[in-house]
Amino acid sequence: MINRSLTRISFYIVFAIIMIYTFFPLYVLILIAFTPPIHTPVASLHPTLYPSGFTLSSLLGAFAIPEIFAAFTKSLEVAFIVAGLALLIGVPAAYGLSRLHPKIANSISTLLFFANMLPSITIAIPISVTFLKLGLSETPIALALAQELIVLPLSVFFLLGAFQSVPKDLINQARVDGAGLFRTIFTIIVPLAKAGVAATFLLSWMLSWDEFTFAVFLSPAKPTLPILIYIYITRGSILDASAFSILVTVPVVVLVVILSRFLRGELLQGGING
Repeated sequence: MINRSLTRISFYIVFAIIMIYTFFPLYVLILIAFTPPIHTPVASLHPTLYPSGFTLSSLLGAFAIPEIFAAFTKSLEVAFIVAGLALLIGVPAAYGLSRLHPKIANSISTLLFFANMLPSITIAIPISVTFLKLGLSETPIALALAQELIVLPLSVFFLLGAFQSVPKDLINQARVDGAGLFRTIFTIIVPLAKAGVAATFLLSWMLSWDEFTFAVFLSPAKPTLPILIYIYITRGSILDASAFSILVTVPVVVLVVILSRFLRGELLQGGING
């Protein structure tokens, strides 16, 4: 009984430490964004780690900068293109692999990670030169296609595991009943593996949302939101950068809330199966 109590206490202590470590940077970010500048850790000689007032001046001042909305819109557009392409290409690819023997399918899905093994800058330089020659530099589609090189292997990996968990008898029965390939995929497999599909969409979207390297090379003149934040930090405009960072978190929270009905305990099933 004593050992069980000690184990439970140890668990809560470790859990509390992890939560503090995870959310403390976010707390400091909110503190800088909404506390009067004179009391923030940035400007004050004796900053406090508790709210010493409340103001929207820093937030409103940052949002008055014209570049913020263009950067936000571009980041949003690129993230949805990347997530959409990840499902559009990844779902048929994962279905095809799921019909193979698991060892063969897993070997092929592992080979897809070759691009992820290379430093992003190694891939970004030739891609940026190619897109510049094609006149696609600074466009959202060019940035989305570049990011897809990193996102797509992960998407196929998660979707493959999710599809492998669907009973093959159901798939075979659907084909016997006359269902075509795409009807089988989108009316049987995808609904049964909706948790894995939702997780894949969210993962793909988030990888694109805060991607940095490709954005620097492919869109330097019209930056995405993470690049704009970096620019203002290097200029010493920490208050503006903190306000921008608050804006970065809002779409993530909204998307997680929307997809939460699909994200259950089997969230990571796609990456575990096989």
